[in-house]
Amino acid sequence: MSKIKAALVGYGSVGEKIHAPLISVCENLELVAVVERNLTKSKEKYPQVQIFKSLEALLEADAADLIIIVTPNYLHFDQAKLALSYGKHVVVDKPVTISSKEAKELKEIAGQKGLLLSVFQNRRLDGDFQTIQKILHEGILGRLVHFESHFDRFRPVLTENWREKNVPGNGITYDLGTHLIDQAYLLFGMPQWVSADIRSQRTNAVADDFFDITLGYGDVFVRLTASVLSNAPMPKFLLLGEKGSFSKFGLDIQERALKAEKLPQGADWGLESEESWGTIYLEDRSFKYETLRGDYRLFYENIAKAIQGIETPLVKIDEAIAVLQIIESAFESSQSGKRVLLT
Repeated sequence: MSKIKAALVGYGSVGEKIHAPLISVCENLELVAVVERNLTKSKEKYPQVQIFKSLEALLEADAADLIIIVTPNYLHFDQAKLALSYGKHVVVDKPVTISSKEAKELKEIAGQKGLLLSVFQNRRLDGDFQTIQKILHEGILGRLVHFESHFDRFRPVLTENWREKNVPGNGITYDLGTHLIDQAYLLFGMPQWVSADIRSQRTNAVADDFFDITLGYGDVFVRLTASVLSNAPMPKFLLLGEKGSFSKFGLDIQERALKAEKLPQGADWGLESEESWGTIYLEDRSFKYETLRGDYRLFYENIAKAIQGIETPLVKIDEAIAVLQIIESAFESSQSGKRVLLT
């Protein structure tokens, strides 16, 4: 079966260091084009690609079958809608759009045209999250009563990145929050209610850089937090159950490897060293619990097979819509100081 021709729209840090390498090692995809408005940087690593200065020019040239959109959030809706109108399959970087209404419109267009529309939620394929799914499936901790997920960084100095400017879809909640909410949604489904405190804590910050979100799931307390002013060790995950607890520190190793420009290949890709494994604490003992392999490569392998009709998309647009509805409710809760009911 011939490879699916893929085009990358946007070649900033995320496009260059995350998407392009993952596409390049996918045996069923071929990176044939990149949209770069001002540069031709992608040709340094991928000399075979054709450079276009706009999405419109790329679509008019009919150079690719799959359009992968890695531009600022506020551009996603118009660009995805345009690509779909040209009959192209589309992958959009998370959270897909900046509103659930826009995402629903894209879903309708893709459905009418019989096209794939998916969202790059790579952190479903983090090794630690895969491990937590296994722990819960095995029931090691007994009945779960508490699930806590952190995504902390220390970036006290403001940058010129669009996420820190006064533009729609900016800030940490639409960024890291999308990952944490997506993971919680996969584990527990749609919450009954949302309660959130979203803030801009750094001096002169115009975009949110902290959130503390609680999702209502009956007997399970679910808390999701992120900060860019956290320079002390905090657990990435903390789970409490009637039989024991699980604590895990540190982020999945794949992002660091990709940003160091390591090609995502080899038998040891995504494998975490034993000293970084999480710990399970039972009543009479504690022990390290092996972190499963994380593997972002599976995302684009799935996209190719979904286009070929072999598999269903790993990330479905309905799931992305649900995540956006939770994000919208979180902002509403933070502004009103009240819980927002969802179901």
